[in-house]
Amino acid sequence: MTFVYLVLAIVAEVVATSALKASMGFTRPLPSIVVVVGYGVAFYLLSLVLRTLPVGLTYAIWAGLGIVLVTLVGIVAFGERPDWPGMLGIGFIVAGVVLLQVFSKMSVH
Repeated sequence: MTFVYLVLAIVAEVVATSALKASMGFTRPLPSIVVVVGYGVAFYLLSLVLRTLPVGLTYAIWAGLGIVLVTLVGIVAFGERPDWPGMLGIGFIVAGVVLLQVFSKMSVH
């Protein structure tokens, strides 16, 4: 269940971050509510994950995959286009998460 909680925490954080942009500085009520609820759910689920996984590994996966997914939401929903250095950086983030998950002894399998 730990990785299910982690995936759900990442999804909640991505939804909240996307709603943050849509909230227009908390001037739009519905997206603002989604921000608060989304981050609340994300951090609650993250606290459950931290019962099992080390904080460094958990945060690396949560933040890394969150960055990648928020970038994809930005491309699809907001028409944002990262340049090639940005895409290269995102590729390094993905590679770092894979290295941690597959090769690091920090990971609990």
